[in-house]
Amino acid sequence: MTTRVRFAPSPTGYLHIGSARTALFNYLYAKNTGGKFLLRIEDTDLARSTDESTRSILDGLKWLELEHDEEIVFQSNNAPKHREIALKLLTEGKAYRDFTPKVEATGDVKAAIQEKARQNLNLRENPFRDLSTEESTKRAETEPFAIRLKVAEHGKSVFEDAVYGLQEREYSETEDLVLLRSDGHPLYNLAVVCDDIEMNITHVIRGQDHITNAHKQVLIYEALGKTPPIFAHLPLILAPNKGKLSKRKHGEVVSMTTYRDAGFLAPAFKNFLALLGWSPKTEQEIFSMQELTALFKLEDIHRSNAVFNFDANDERRWTDDKAIWMNAEYIRTMPIEDLLPFVKPELKAAKLWRDEYEDDDKTWLENTIDLIRQRFFTLKDFSNQGRAFFSEDFDFDKSAIEKNLGKEPNLKIWLPELAEVLETVEDFTHDNLQEVVKTFCESKGTKLGVLLNGARVLLTGQGVGPSMLAVMETLGKDKCVLRLKSQVVWNL
Repeated sequence: MTTRVRFAPSPTGYLHIGSARTALFNYLYAKNTGGKFLLRIEDTDLARSTDESTRSILDGLKWLELEHDEEIVFQSNNAPKHREIALKLLTEGKAYRDFTPKVEATGDVKAAIQEKARQNLNLRENPFRDLSTEESTKRAETEPFAIRLKVAEHGKSVFEDAVYGLQEREYSETEDLVLLRSDGHPLYNLAVVCDDIEMNITHVIRGQDHITNAHKQVLIYEALGKTPPIFAHLPLILAPNKGKLSKRKHGEVVSMTTYRDAGFLAPAFKNFLALLGWSPKTEQEIFSMQELTALFKLEDIHRSNAVFNFDANDERRWTDDKAIWMNAEYIRTMPIEDLLPFVKPELKAAKLWRDEYEDDDKTWLENTIDLIRQRFFTLKDFSNQGRAFFSEDFDFDKSAIEKNLGKEPNLKIWLPELAEVLETVEDFTHDNLQEVVKTFCESKGTKLGVLLNGARVLLTGQGVGPSMLAVMETLGKDKCVLRLKSQVVWNL
């Protein structure tokens, strides 16, 4: 049997980090088992579903490179089929019409049901449950009605969850489920079951907060004479205070587009997401997508909730430290040919890209990216901290000016003099520059570090970075001479 899983988001906002992880786990399981990863947009909440949200979800999945295998299913298109199935259950006597006036059905229904269950009261006390077919049909001609599933009074729903193990719930704890509202609108549990059956879904992998729904859905499967899929419920992702991570409370820090726009690498973020609630039997933390796919098993999903650590009041910890660290690791260690396709759009967006980088200057670009990436955390660093390598229009870090230039007044004289010396150098390479600069420092009676740290500010605008001799070689003689002679920084 071919594995078929689905990711089924509701288009009521951007792609949330928890939803993205659910999509990733479904994708990994499908690919690990040689199956299909399907996408269904559950847009039946017409009041909240928007085209903008659908586009945002699709953009997030595209960024993460989680491509679905078949055409997207829009649940709202299947509403007539859902209604047909509800009516079929009604005809078979497995459901009944509920004529309770809408005004009487309002209020906190869930709380009332829970209170009844707590008091061991009968949840089947509905005056229309055992109405004769004739009377029910006659009243339906003039009265609005909902359709409810008849849940047996005795027995229990049972399923084996691939993560949480055996799950049991007494029928007496479940109300007669509403399948159709009085306006003919199919409810969530009916729609999900119908669509999963039609899409031949074999495994339902979703958040742990859906376990209660799973019990209700099992009842509908049984009423339809269908075997339920295998359920695998995922641990929740919690905020630092151990509360549920949510769009409403935590805003854009949980949105996939935030990370895309902040310069995160999709492969790195998928690696981070995979380890939120799952871990293979290894100490390894950096995984390629191929490795994640090969290693992913449902039995390695944790039962305990994951915590997404961040501090909204600290811009340095605006997101989880591990996500930032992992992104930096990818930037630092990825093969240059794999990293360049990510760097190019960033440089283009910052108007730092030149066509020559594709051909004549390709080797220079690769060497430069390899040189400067070691201290970078996101792709934005290439256009910010690395700007001086691609443009003459770059900013100077004021703290670097104070630290590297302010403590030695003579640098204002020495650095232009160094520029004049460099102007005469024919072999502008690392080893030769080392001798030239060393000799110059000895002539001035100063330490090599004092001169190079000062030169770093004029050449790159930064106080830290790669080896200065490598920086000088990369920038080339003309840029080094021009910048070391410039008086701009001294006037800031």
